[in-house]
Formats: sequence, structure tokens, C-alpha cells
Amino acid sequence: MTSTHHTLAAARWRIAIMLTAIVICIYFGFIALIAYRKEWMGSLIAPGLSVGILCGAIVIVASWLLTWFYVWWANTHYDAKLDELKREGR
Repeated sequence: MTSTHHTLAAARWRIAIMLTAIVICIYFGFIALIAYRKEWMGSLIAPGLSVGILCGAIVIVASWLLTWFYVWWANTHYDAKLDELKREGR
């Protein structure tokens, strides 16, 4: 494997670790709010919509957005660079 392959693999790992850390922070932050701020999470924002339900929906949407970001990054940067390396015969 060439230095360029190592650089590309390192970039992929950096993105993956960064996104994983973000998801872990979001998820465990949500769990911590449930554990330590029960009254606040149970507060109603609108009839039938509590802060906890809204936060749960935000956790799900954030996970989708982070997944979309990774797919976009992989398709536009990682895969393009990998294809370029293959064409060059490296």
C-alpha cells in the first residue's frame, strides 16, 4: 500500500471516529438528560409533545444527518480519490 493509500485510509478513519464520537455524545447526552433531568424532559412544549419526545426525535434526525454526511463525504471525496488511485495504477 502506498503512502497515498495510507493517507486516504487515515482520512476515512478520522471522519469515522469523529462521527462516532458525535453520535455517542448525542446519544449519551440524551440518556443523561433522561436520568438526571426527568422533570424537565417531561415538560410539555405543546399538547402531546414533551421535551423528551422532541429530544428523542432530534437524536434520530441527527443520526440520519450524520449518516448522510458520511455517505456524501465517502461518495464525493473518498471514492473519487480511490478511483483516481486505481486509474493511476497505484
